[in-house]
Amino acid sequence: MSDKPKIESREPEPRKPRSRVPLFPDEPRTLAELFRQALKKHDRPDALNYKAHGKWHRVSSAEMIRRAENIARGLYALGLRKNDKAAILAPNSPEWTLADAGCQFAGVVDVPIYTTLADSSVRYILNDSETKIFFLEDKATLDRLEKILPDCPTLEKLVFFDAADVSRDDALSLEELERLGAGLAAENPSLIDELVESTETDDVATLIYTSGTTGEPKGVMLSHGNILSNVIDAGEKYNFTVKDVPLSVLPLSHVFERSAMYLYIFNGMAVHYAESIDKVPDNLREVRPTMFVGVPRIFEKVYAKAKLTAAQSSPLKEKIFDWAIDVGKEFAFKTEKNQPISYFHGIRHSIADRIVFSKFREFFGGRLRFCITGGAALSNEIYLIFNGAGVSIMQGYGLTETSPVITSSNPIDVRLGTVGKPIRNVEIRIAADGEIEVSGPNVMLGYYKKPDATRDAFTPDGYFRTGDIGELDPDGFLKITDRKKELFKTSGGKYIAPSPIEQMIKGSRFVSQVVLVGNERKFPAALIVPSFEQLRNFAKNAGLNLKTPREFCAHRAIVELLEQQVAELTKDLAKFEKVKKIALIEEEMTVEGGELTPTLKIKRRIVDEKYKEVIDRLYDE
Repeated sequence: MSDKPKIESREPEPRKPRSRVPLFPDEPRTLAELFRQALKKHDRPDALNYKAHGKWHRVSSAEMIRRAENIARGLYALGLRKNDKAAILAPNSPEWTLADAGCQFAGVVDVPIYTTLADSSVRYILNDSETKIFFLEDKATLDRLEKILPDCPTLEKLVFFDAADVSRDDALSLEELERLGAGLAAENPSLIDELVESTETDDVATLIYTSGTTGEPKGVMLSHGNILSNVIDAGEKYNFTVKDVPLSVLPLSHVFERSAMYLYIFNGMAVHYAESIDKVPDNLREVRPTMFVGVPRIFEKVYAKAKLTAAQSSPLKEKIFDWAIDVGKEFAFKTEKNQPISYFHGIRHSIADRIVFSKFREFFGGRLRFCITGGAALSNEIYLIFNGAGVSIMQGYGLTETSPVITSSNPIDVRLGTVGKPIRNVEIRIAADGEIEVSGPNVMLGYYKKPDATRDAFTPDGYFRTGDIGELDPDGFLKITDRKKELFKTSGGKYIAPSPIEQMIKGSRFVSQVVLVGNERKFPAALIVPSFEQLRNFAKNAGLNLKTPREFCAHRAIVELLEQQVAELTKDLAKFEKVKKIALIEEEMTVEGGELTPTLKIKRRIVDEKYKEVIDRLYDE
C-alpha cells in the first residue's frame, strides 16, 4: 500500500481545451487544490450544513478536507488509480460533496448519476464508463437497482452513505472507507500529496452523461481546468463574500449545481443543503439564503402558487394581486430600460411592495440578494415579475459540454430578453444557419469513447457547436431563439421554433405546461397540461361542477377558455405560426414519467410517442 501512485493515463488522448488568462495569482490547478485553498483562506466551522432529525448540523472546513483526503486514500486502498471511475447516485448531501472531493484528491474520475434515471440508463452509464466503485445513498437505493448490478461486470465495491440494513460482501459504508483511508495515512503519510501533485489541469475530473433526448447518452469528459475556468470566470462580476449563504436545491449530478457548489466552497460561503424539493419552502424560511440557484420552472411555480393563493382568498385580493404584478412589471421594465419612474408610479410601486411583493421576498427568507437561473429559457414575464418584486434574477446560458456557463447576466451586465454576455475567456459566434458556436477553456475534452461524435461536435477550426439557435445584439448580449434540433417544418414548408411560442402560452395562469407539435403537419397544435388549481377556482366562480382532471379536460367550457387564452397570447404571431388546435392533458409531464430531462427540459420525441393518438386526433378532426 505504500507504493507511489501510478500516474499514467489509461484513456485515449483527449482534445486539448483552449488556454485561459488567469484572473488572479495562485489560481488552483485542480479541484483538489480548490478545496485546499478554500480551507487555507476560509477556515470556517460551518462550511457544509445539513438538516437531520429536525436539527441543522454542520461540517467544518477542516473536517471536510480531512474526510475527503481519507476517502481518497480509501479509494487508493481499494485499488483505484488515476483515471479509474467511481459513480455517485444519491440526493444532495455533505456526503455527496465529500465523495466527489475524495475522487478529485485521488485523481479518480467521478461519474454523477441522476437519482431519477431509469434503471436501464443507470446500467448503461455504469457499463459505458467502466465504473469500479459505486457510491449509493442507502438500502432503498440498492433495492431499486439490485437487479441491474449483476449486469455491470466492472463494479468491484458499493459504498453506502447510509449502510443500515445493507448486507453484501462487496459493500462498505462511507465511514468504513474513511477509516480504511485513515489507516493508510499512517502507513504512507505522503501519499495524499503525491496523488494531488500527480493530477494535471487537463486531466479528466468528471464524466457527466447527457440526458439522451436524441439517442443514447454520451459521456462528457470535463477536465479540472474546464470546471475551474467556469468557477473563476463565471463569478468574476459577482460580489460574492464569505457572508453569502446559498441553499443547494438542484441535483449535484447536474454540472450547473456542481460548479455552483465549487464556487460556494472556493469563496468561503456557508453551504446549506435542502432536505428535498418538497421541503424547499421550509428550508428557505429557516436558512434565509442570500443567493439561490434554480431553474425557471421553480420560479414559475412560486408565481403560480402566489397567484392561486390570491385567487382563492377573494376576488378583491386577486384584483389587488394582479394590479401589483402589473405595477411591478412596468417598474422593472422601465428600470431595465433606464427610463424615468414617475412620482405616482413610485408611490404605486411602494404600495404594491408593502401588500404583495414583501410576501414574495419572505418566501425566499427575506434577505435574498439575487437568484441565478439556467438550464432552460426564463420568460420575460417571469423575469419582470420577480425583478419588479425586488427579487433579482440573473439568467445564464450553457451546456454540460461547456462546464456549463457560456454567457451570464450579472449585476453589471444584464438585459431583458437575453442570457447576458460571454463570460471571461469565452468567445461565441453565430454560424450562417444561426447556430451558436463557442470556444473557450470551459469547452469539454470530448465525448468518452466516441471520437466520431466528438469530431462532429466541433467546427474545423475548433469551435463547439451548441445546437442552439441565437443572435448577438450590437452590445454583445446573446439571445437564444430555439434549439436547432427542435425546429420543425410544417407540411407547407414553413419552419417553426416551438420554444418562444410555448413561452407565450405559458403566460396564461391556466397553463402549467405546454408542448407545441406539428412537424410535417398542416399547422402547429399544442398539448397543454392545465393548472388544475387555477381551473378549480375558475369553475367555482363559473358555477361548474367539475372535480377530476379528466372532467376538466373534457368540458367544452374549459377547452374554450384555454383556446381563448392561447389565441390572445399568440395574436402577434405570423399566420403559419398560430396554434390552430389544442388538446388538454390530464397528467403533469415529469422526469419520472420520462417526458422531462432531469433539468426539466421537454423530451419532445418521448412526448410525440406517448401522446401519438392524441396528436393524431387533432389533425384527423
